[in-house]
Amino acid sequence: MVEYKDNVIKLLSSERAEKIYAAVKDLPIVDYHCHLSPKEIYEDKPFDDIGEIWLAGDHYKWRLMRGYGVEEKYITGDASWEEKFNKFAETVGYALGNPVKDWVAAELMFFFSIDTPLNKDTAKEIRQKANAVIKEKKISPRKLIEMANVEYIATTDDPCDSLEWHKKIREQGSLKAVVAPTFRVDNLVNVNGSNYVAYIRRLSEASGIEINNLSGLENAIRARLDFFVSNGCRFSDIGVAGFPSEIACGEEAEQTFAKLLEGKALSEKEADAFKGYMYVMLAREYKKRGIVMQMHLAVTRNSNDVMAAQCGADSGFDCVGDAIDTVKLTKVINGMNNLGGLPETIIYTLNPTMYYTLITMIGAFRGVHLGVSWWFCDHKRGMRETFDRLSELGHICSLVGMLTDSRSFLSYTRHDYYRQCLCDFLADNSSERDGDAATEVAKRLCYYNAKKLLEE
Repeated sequence: MVEYKDNVIKLLSSERAEKIYAAVKDLPIVDYHCHLSPKEIYEDKPFDDIGEIWLAGDHYKWRLMRGYGVEEKYITGDASWEEKFNKFAETVGYALGNPVKDWVAAELMFFFSIDTPLNKDTAKEIRQKANAVIKEKKISPRKLIEMANVEYIATTDDPCDSLEWHKKIREQGSLKAVVAPTFRVDNLVNVNGSNYVAYIRRLSEASGIEINNLSGLENAIRARLDFFVSNGCRFSDIGVAGFPSEIACGEEAEQTFAKLLEGKALSEKEADAFKGYMYVMLAREYKKRGIVMQMHLAVTRNSNDVMAAQCGADSGFDCVGDAIDTVKLTKVINGMNNLGGLPETIIYTLNPTMYYTLITMIGAFRGVHLGVSWWFCDHKRGMRETFDRLSELGHICSLVGMLTDSRSFLSYTRHDYYRQCLCDFLADNSSERDGDAATEVAKRLCYYNAKKLLEE
């Protein structure tokens, strides 16, 4: 196993921080939210090129390259991996202050023992060295997972998914890490989507249940949930734009769903209230099955129509959305609590202006947690802001811990980035008078809180 050199990305600023970090740096990783492909994990095909590993599907890197002015052919186009890698190397060399620059340095050091800074002048040398390691060690998805000491991976899966690759991974039995599905319900809830009725037909086929009314829809959802649970599912997720402000009663939801099946347009009020009904119904079913509910808030999807049509979804054209009205959020969370009970819940926001209202709302409900700094916020300053606000307004130990939210098998070094940021924060906010409190908090936030969710 390639060993990390101490503080390769230099986030620890004191001896006390280094002492705390020493207690957590080698803890296993519980990655309870990511977008890795279970098919790729099962097939475990060795990679051919560092450019492929880095640039085949990582929209963080694509977005950075676009920001630098790189032509699309070198990002998602038909340029060779060497050409794409060279453009990326040039981009990173000048990306001062961007976390991708730190992540690249950590990935090169951890997985390839390369401590040379990546830029246009070092691109050829680094690519040759990295590709030599890839060839020599036959670097593959599973080897990267094992090198990073990953214990649990929750992929992101649609309710209609067959989960065939999860089953094959489990039956094969050679991977130490558990790979489990996540029940991602965007397509179930997003009634404004142009293909919603077609999706309901697909859900009917997947569940084997005829969906002619709301009861049929709910029975199909329950069947798929049970199927996911039988395949190890412990987490759900949703990440649609906006948030409902009303919760329809059963009769109203029945009427609205009938209109949907008939292909009739919904009013804004009808769509909003039906979404609220679905949020509550899903939470009730999660509670029954011990599934952790994750909600990703304040994101605007596919902002650039032309480029989204050219490159597809999740290609780097999403952005931070408006802050969600906490009155709306509280109304729905309270409705969930009143109408079936709240499951263990993690709420993320892409808009940090929500922290004060969101953290105080979360504090009103047991078992509801603030999500770790997410996406555009998962850099050093963004993490520090999350730690500061949560410790001031709530309890720092309520944070479940880090996740990758990534499509890249190299991105597990982001857990180390998070651990260093956390240990630096804890060192600044504790003293010798606190005894081992800072170390204990670090252990919980780096591993044990997430591990506990899997065991409950």
